[in-house]
Amino acid sequence: MEIGDEIDDEIIQSLPSGVALSWGIIKPSRRGPKGELSIKKIVDAAIAIADSDGLAAVSMSRVAQSLGYTTMSLYRYITSKEDLLVLMQDAVCDIPIPSEVPGKPWREEMGEYVWACVDVFRKHAWYGDMHITSVPLGPNNLQVIDWMLRIMRDFPLNDFEKMSFLLLVSSYSRACGLIARDMDKAIRDGASPEAFSGVNYGAALKQLVKPDRFPHLHPILMAGAYTDEVENPIGNDLDFGLERILDGIECYLKMKGEGQG
Repeated sequence: MEIGDEIDDEIIQSLPSGVALSWGIIKPSRRGPKGELSIKKIVDAAIAIADSDGLAAVSMSRVAQSLGYTTMSLYRYITSKEDLLVLMQDAVCDIPIPSEVPGKPWREEMGEYVWACVDVFRKHAWYGDMHITSVPLGPNNLQVIDWMLRIMRDFPLNDFEKMSFLLLVSSYSRACGLIARDMDKAIRDGASPEAFSGVNYGAALKQLVKPDRFPHLHPILMAGAYTDEVENPIGNDLDFGLERILDGIECYLKMKGEGQG
């Protein structure tokens, strides 16, 4: 990003430094020799470390070592580990956004949005360990938000309603992403898919879960639904949950449409 006359430097300085770096707002005086390193190279190296060994393994010294430079060389580009984490978080949000297709059902588009977000958690397990400290501020993250708002462009909603639905759907994406991430890790570590359904523990739970203490869980457990010991008529639980969220949005849209009629 080039800083033009329309950019107010004082206002821009209110942004966290890592966010400013993500937008390409850079102080030239902090640069090293041209071509020596780049912010992208540093961020990519940090992401590779986090993907391999977890977020806790990321340090400025570890990243510098992986690139063959001194730690001080990195500080010419990125002034702190906190800024590096901000840049990493935004970098992995640079995901392919599908082109707009006229007439495509909005429910299908929202489904694509959800599973694309889930995929970020699956590809980068550390992403879910990042703390949420504010609304998204980085350009890649905002691009994803813009995609969701595009889907709702013609909804009969005000801006705050759209943002609330964005939060609702994104929160479900995050929840599903964390579940999928943890399942992936457990399977890589040798667990079986059956361990997640609890089918291997059904018999033991039926001895431990008594109706006097668990009056509502007990009949579901005994029927085999809690541990997937019987056929599931609703299919994948995460897909089912998403469809019910979309049902709620659709119902609200219908109500808003009737109210405006």
